[in-house]
Amino acid sequence: MAADIYFHFDPVCPFAWLTSRWVHQVADQRHYRVEWRLISLRILNKKVDYDEHFPPEYEAGHNAGLRLLRLCASVRAERGAEALEGLYSALGWSIFDIPADLAGAQRELLGTRAHVEPLLEDLGLPASHAGALDDESWDGEIAAETEAILARTGRDVGTPIIHFQPPDGVAFFGPVISRLPSDDEAVELWDHVVALAGFPGFAELKRSLRERPQLRALGVEEGQVGVAEDWHAGSRRLKT
Repeated sequence: MAADIYFHFDPVCPFAWLTSRWVHQVADQRHYRVEWRLISLRILNKKVDYDEHFPPEYEAGHNAGLRLLRLCASVRAERGAEALEGLYSALGWSIFDIPADLAGAQRELLGTRAHVEPLLEDLGLPASHAGALDDESWDGEIAAETEAILARTGRDVGTPIIHFQPPDGVAFFGPVISRLPSDDEAVELWDHVVALAGFPGFAELKRSLRERPQLRALGVEEGQVGVAEDWHAGSRRLKT
């Protein structure tokens, strides 16, 4: 059965994680079929000098994201695209739904065997998939998938990317959200996004001020509003 949506994610992106949860809300109510696909922030930024353009933790985070995408590619190769939904959910909860005082220690484990082996066990997947973390042979597949979606959006984007009515429909970066809507609001927001995406001349609606995402790992609990931060070029680059 063909997918209604392709959702491209990097597991370490907090905004992709929040948007994915919103897409789950919508898919459950509209009975959409979502196919989870890969995009690597490390590959997307391969020509960027991290030391010059990003906060100090970004390179390690994006490297960890690439390692986790290798794991995703390995699981997909064995179990099919449907298996990515459970794996991405497990990764997201393990990274973002933890108390802020434990988040620093978790970042040290991000993309390691100690991080992923318990998740694989919980999902009933072979622990041998953890070997993909260090297996660069998966990078070609991840790069190709990244480049394929960038061909539909242009290169000045980040994560997430939603591809509507694939394979020929339009694809956009975002929407970037910092908190989850209610179920009713989720569908209303979706309809607005689809209406914009459906207009052939529409390209962008953007502001760089974002609330810190409503995620426990970032110190923002459910019901709180995060402090507004200016995300230059969509990624908190230190230089534009």
